[in-house]
Amino acid sequence: MSTGQWIPTPDGDAWYFDAGAESLDFASTGPVGGAPDLGERLHAPADLGTWLAERVPSLRADDVTERDLADALILRGALARLYAAAADGGAFAADDVDTLNLFAATPDIPPALPGGRRQAGTGRIRPAQALSAIARDAIAALGEPEGRIRRCAADDCRIVYRDESRTNSRRWCSMQRCGNRAKVRAHRARARQAATA
Repeated sequence: MSTGQWIPTPDGDAWYFDAGAESLDFASTGPVGGAPDLGERLHAPADLGTWLAERVPSLRADDVTERDLADALILRGALARLYAAAADGGAFAADDVDTLNLFAATPDIPPALPGGRRQAGTGRIRPAQALSAIARDAIAALGEPEGRIRRCAADDCRIVYRDESRTNSRRWCSMQRCGNRAKVRAHRARARQAATA
């Protein structure tokens, strides 16, 4: 699985958000506090199927059922709360930990090296396997040293991301979105200060 996704905005535009972990990208497919342009994007099984198939090519988007969508929304809710707790330095809720562990305990996507003659393990991937892989990714990310899971530094954005920078210095959910707006505000403030000086 890969990280990053285009987030549509209400005005029909989109911005690229790489949360730094596939499971955090998944948690960001629903309403995210402080970011009104990050509304619900998984309205139907087809929406979930498309999102998963973009990341797991051997998964067929039309294999996703209403039950898979219901399961995915349960996992996503637990992920969002766990990541918010990690970013805010809070304790994890036991129910959310249990939910995450339950999804991680189911069989996930088996690794397969291409180039062989036999097709063992290369069959169709089921949505439950993709959700299990997402849960396992979250366990790895949430178990990292403190400080890697954080919130965007913009006052009007509280999106959670995983800082993958070598110096652990990422400040914005996206330079295209919040980083750019912060630079524009700083430039305008300097220009106003220079004009009044």
